[in-house]
Parts: sequence; C-alpha cells; structure tokens
Amino acid sequence: MADAGKLDGQQALVTGGGSGIGLAIAQRLAQDGAVVTICGRTEAKLDQGLEALPSSARRVACDVTNEDSVRDAVALAGDGGGLHIAVANAGTGSAGPITMTDLSAWNTVMETNLTGVFLTFKHAGAAIAKSGGGAMLAISSIAGALTHRYMTPYCVSKAAVEMLVRNVADEMGMVGVRVNAVRPGLVPTELSTFLTTNPQLQADYIEQMPLGRNGTPEEIADAVRYLVGPESSWTTGQIISIDGGHTLRRGPDMHTMMEQAVGADALRTMLQGG
Repeated sequence: MADAGKLDGQQALVTGGGSGIGLAIAQRLAQDGAVVTICGRTEAKLDQGLEALPSSARRVACDVTNEDSVRDAVALAGDGGGLHIAVANAGTGSAGPITMTDLSAWNTVMETNLTGVFLTFKHAGAAIAKSGGGAMLAISSIAGALTHRYMTPYCVSKAAVEMLVRNVADEMGMVGVRVNAVRPGLVPTELSTFLTTNPQLQADYIEQMPLGRNGTPEEIADAVRYLVGPESSWTTGQIISIDGGHTLRRGPDMHTMMEQAVGADALRTMLQGG
C-alpha cells in the first residue's frame, strides 16, 4: 500500500474490465486512489466486477469495435473531472490452421484486438490531452513477439498493437499523453483456459520460462500501474514483457496440441486447405 493515494484525482477507463487481467488492473488503480470506470460487452460480468471495486467505481456497457460505444464510454469515464488514464485491455482470440481460418474469425480478432485499441486511443487520447495529459496503455502478448503456430490472427493483431502504441506515443507526446504496452506471458484467465488446461502444452510453456511458472493478473496489474503512474513520467512508446522471461526463448509448441485434437493426418490435410 506504499503507493496508496498517488493516483488521487485521476479518472481511469479500463476496457474489458469486468474480469481477469482487466479487473485486476482496475483494482490496482483504485487501490491507489483512481476513480475507475470499467467497460465491456457483458453487463452481468461488469456488475460482478463492480462488486470487487470501491463505491466510487463505475461501469458502462461498451463494444470496443463500435466507435459510438467507445466514445460514450470515454465520456462517462471522464465525467466530473476529465480523463487521465486509459487501459485498452479488451481482447479475444482464435485457434486453427491459417488455411482453415474463416475470414469472419480473422475479422473478429482484428476488430477486437486492434481496432478496439485504435478506437480507445483515438477517443481517450483526445480526452486525456484536454485534461492536461496522462497515460494510455495497451495489453499486448508474448504472441506479438514470438510465433504461436495455429494462432496467426491473434499473433498478428498483437504485433500490430505494438506498432500502434509506438506510433501513437510519437504523435501524442507533444500534448502530454504517454503511451506504452505490457506484453504478458501465460496468465490463467478465461481467455487462456484452452492453453492452461492442456497438461502437455502447459508444461511446454513452463519449460520456456526461466522463472518456471505462470503469471498472475495482479503481476500484470502492477506493471500497468507503474506505466500509467507518476513514477514513469519519462517513459513512453515502450513495450515491456511481463512473462517470466518467456521471450528469451521460443513460443509454445502448439503443434502437438493440434495433432492431439484432430490427428496428424487430418492436420496435414487441413494445412493443405482440405
């Protein structure tokens, strides 16, 4: 609690804030005095998340792929004092050979993971600048830096987010808006269940981590808190891996999991587009 009060007077928006890493981030910011607004598409999840936050916290239903929805969420989060912090955490994923990936699946991942960050930065960036400056942050992934076979849309979306962060940081610095990203390794959440519940794949992940364990939402939240707080006032355009050292080695062996799921012969046929 050494940092308690350091974010007093700050208003923050966290997308995808109803559970998992997003909720942990909202809790960490609120712990240090920020007035937090969480948003997401599922109202029941937002209501549940709100119960874990101080009474000052707010929630708003928001689809980050819809510009009007994002604009409204930013306006609510900044109501009564302006917006100072925005965390673009909302995300989704898909798995399967590229040759069997439907365009609709590709578009869903890109619209949520990339366009959603773009829209958050577009509207939150303007609001933060008008408030006198502050910080924006995106949640990337080690998949933005290391290949994950059979997760191409997700990997590409996160790599693109990292360039978006760098470019927006370059543009917005002149109006006092800092922009960074964290790159989590494997953290057990609802989105990563299919990775953490496969024993062979989980063991392979651990083998690639010098620290030898999965991360926690709270560890990601601590990194986010640093990057949006006053301690990092001279830091912008940076992508920081919080991954137990995973990016020092290789990506996970998704091939074995896929072979187990569909069979080696069927997988080869799928890769040939059949």
